[in-house]
This record gives sequence, structure tokens and C-alpha cells, in this order.
Amino acid sequence: MYQAVYGATAIGMLLFSSIKAFVYGWATLRASSHLHDTVFYKVLRSPMMFFDSEPVGRIVNRFSKDLDEVDVQLPFHADNFLLQLFLMLFTLATLAIIFPPFLAVVFVLAIIFLIITKLFRVAIRELKQLENITRSPLFSHITTTIQGLGVIHAYNKADEFVERHQFLTDINGSMYLLFQSGMRWLAIRLDLLCTVITFIVALFVVLNNGLIDPSQSGLALSYAMRLTGMLQFCVRMGTETEARFTSVERITDYIERCEEEDEAQTETVALPQSWPTEGKITFLNYSMRYRKESPRVLKSLNLTIEPKEKVGIVGRTGAGKTSLGTALFRLVDPCEGSIVIDKIETNNVELRALRSCISVIPQDPVLFVGTIRYNLDPFNKYMDDQIWQALERTYMKETIVNLPEKLQTMVIENGENMSVGERQLLCMTRALLRNTKIILLDEATAAIDTETDSLIQETIRQSFKNCTMLTIAHRLNTVLNCDRIMVMENGQVVEFDTPSALLSRPNSMFSALKAAARSQEMC
Repeated sequence: MYQAVYGATAIGMLLFSSIKAFVYGWATLRASSHLHDTVFYKVLRSPMMFFDSEPVGRIVNRFSKDLDEVDVQLPFHADNFLLQLFLMLFTLATLAIIFPPFLAVVFVLAIIFLIITKLFRVAIRELKQLENITRSPLFSHITTTIQGLGVIHAYNKADEFVERHQFLTDINGSMYLLFQSGMRWLAIRLDLLCTVITFIVALFVVLNNGLIDPSQSGLALSYAMRLTGMLQFCVRMGTETEARFTSVERITDYIERCEEEDEAQTETVALPQSWPTEGKITFLNYSMRYRKESPRVLKSLNLTIEPKEKVGIVGRTGAGKTSLGTALFRLVDPCEGSIVIDKIETNNVELRALRSCISVIPQDPVLFVGTIRYNLDPFNKYMDDQIWQALERTYMKETIVNLPEKLQTMVIENGENMSVGERQLLCMTRALLRNTKIILLDEATAAIDTETDSLIQETIRQSFKNCTMLTIAHRLNTVLNCDRIMVMENGQVVEFDTPSALLSRPNSMFSALKAAARSQEMC
């Protein structure tokens, strides 16, 4: 009989433990995946001002340590807490059944326990929060150090960065030490509380000698002794669980704080097929600032760029050249005015549609980890013949043909297995494949050799002759062949005319920039 009962109990425990493990694992995995997907979606959809104001280390911290806490630490501690809680309640219930007066003792001890935990919870949450906060500057320092490693070695600043890293590590380690010290503080007081419980149970056994069965006395004593470790572990796991929820709060804060770019747009218009068909761009009293409290970086721009026109944008650092490209892609919404492309205001165009109809060739060309074909055509819209034709027009066909795997050649992170010029030409190939009517070159030739520069200029003249092109450049020679030159100063267009007309005016700002560039080359 006993064997059958024990066997059935063992089978039942195995069955329910398996069900519990499956359901708990499924629920926690689904919850953490939902948190990750939501915050990832929100961050990707955030406007550029979010990334300008939010340190990189803080973002890395959310997606590394905080998500690790949610994925691994929180489910582990919560599982142990619930398990120990039910075991402890069962143990206390058993002791109360054997010694009913023990309930009064439990009531008094519970009040003492609540006072201790109330004092402790406030401190431990703050300590865990401090540990999380001090980790973000450490991650920012590591990220910036890796990005600027060449400059650090060039200026012999390695020792300073090592000292800074040690300082930030010490601060974060100190917060972690305080957190663990707080846990030890609680453990000592729980041990004292459990010792009192064991003493009282032993006292009940002595006082009730002969009144209860010896087996029950032994059971009560063994349970009371087990209660010491059980209570301490249960409270510690509960506290750890609550402390880990600070990571959930920080992730939830990102979810609530990150506003999607399109949320500010109240209406969108239906676009004609193949919009834009001409590529005419008009700025109507357009002004822009990066944040509400910051000054305007573009001020009351009123100008028109005709279809197929090649416009060079020049000016001193901080004049607003790059901000003009930012406005065109609506990375920042205007504070006044609008931009009209082929008779449609871009403020009323869905962001995905707007940005897909404009191609950009940045100063630092971006290539992704994957094949060359993937980098040129990530959505598999074009045939191989079309890709080879585009490569030929950008003078990259011979280079790719000579590679062992041709279009299937892998590009490593940031395209480090290619030169800057090759990456630039591949970005041009990508823009050529898309066949958009508007092209933006953001200082595209500022960091390449003369030979590659001439190839790029030839590509621009031949391959993009039917496109409206805006070229932002510091090297004035790259824009002398443009139809018109736009000279910017302090967020305003101060000159906008043909290169010959501007150079014919000795007092023009473009002439001054040209003279300054010539004297710099002579030096």
C-alpha cells in the first residue's frame, strides 16, 4: 500500500513538475521576447533627436545587461522564490498543525519580519538602480574607446583611457558590492529570526513531552531546522526578483518614452505612381531645429531646385549643409514651412515612401555584413544582369569580376575588406539600381584619392544626368561642374547662382571660400 502511494506521488510530482517547467518557461520566454521586440521596434522608429540626446552606452546597456536580467536572471530568481515560498508556507502549516499555539508566535515574528523587509526593500531597489545607472557610462566609454582607438594611439592617450576605464569600473563595482552587502545584511537578520523559530519549536517539544507522538516532535524539529535556510533563501530570492524588476522598468521607460517618427503626422496623401517623376524640389519658408529648446539650424529657406539640376551646397562648418539633407529626408520635422517635391508636400507623405524615393551617398559609405549582391539589392528586386550593368557604369565591374566569388563575395563588418573608394562606388551602384529621381551626396569625395574622385565625378556626370542631384562638399573643386552653387551661412542661403556668376563677383562668399581653399592647398 505504502509503495503504491509513494509511487503515485512520485509520478504526480514528475508530471506536475514537467507541466510547471514547460508553462513557466513558455510564459517567461514569451514575455521577455515581447519586451525585446517592442523596445527594439520603438528605438528603430525613434526620431534622430533621440539618438542625439541618448548616450550610446545607455542604449547598449538596455539591450545587453537589462535584457539579460529579463531573459535569464529574473525568471531564475522568480522561479526559486515561488518554489521556496510554497515550501515555507507548507512547513509553517505543518508546524501549526502539530503545535497550534505556534500560530501566535508566527504572527509576532511575521510583524518583525515585515518591519525588516520594509526597511530593506527601499534600500536594495535603490542600490540595484545605482548599479544599473553606473554601468551605462562604462559601456559608453568602452564603445567610444573602440571607435576612436586609432586616434587614442596617435595622440598617446592610452593611459588616460585605461585610468578612466578603471575609475568607471570601480564605481560600478562599488555599487555592486553595496548591493551584495545589503543582501548579506538581510541574511544575518533572517538567520537570527529563524534561530528564534527553531528555539521556540524545541521549547514546545520539551514542554509537550509525552503529550504528542515522538515522531511528530521529530518532524516538527526537522522542519524547524529546515525553515532557517528556507526562509533566508525565499526572502533573498524575493528581494533579488524585485531588484531585477528595475531592468523591466528601465526597458518599459524606453517603450513609453520613444515616440515614433510618424506619430506626429496627422494625414497622408495618396502618391501618384512612380512619384517623383521630375525631381523638382521647393523649400517654402522652411525652418528647422533639432530640439524644441535649441536654436534654428535652418532659417526661412525659400528656394527652388529644378528637375535634373545639379546643385552644389557649400559653406563653412556649422552653416547648415548637412541639416539641409536631414530636412530632405525628414529626419527632423520642420518647426515652420514645408518642402514640396513635384507639387506634393513632404510633411504629408509617409516616411517610408518619402525616404524610398530619395537616394543618399554618405561621406562614410555604409556596407552591411553579407554578400556584395545583398548590399546592392537587399530586397532581391533586380536581376544579376541589371546589377552587372550598374557595376559597369560605376567602374566597379572589373573589380568584382576578379573576386573569386564575384557577387557572392562576403563583405565583413563596416566593409573593412574594401577601400573607402570601393565602398563609395558600391553605394553609388546601389543608388543607380534604385533609379530614383533625387540623389543626395553628403560630402561624398572628402576622404578619397584623386583617381577615385575622378571616377566618381565621371559616374555622376554620366549615370545621374537625368536625376536632380544635391552635392554637399568641402572640396570646392567637386562642385564647380554643377549647374548652380548654393552657399550657406548660419542656416540661411546667402548665395545661389551658377559657379561662373559667383566667381565673377570678387566680393561673393563663394569667391572667398575658393580663395581660402586655394591658399590652404598652397600651404
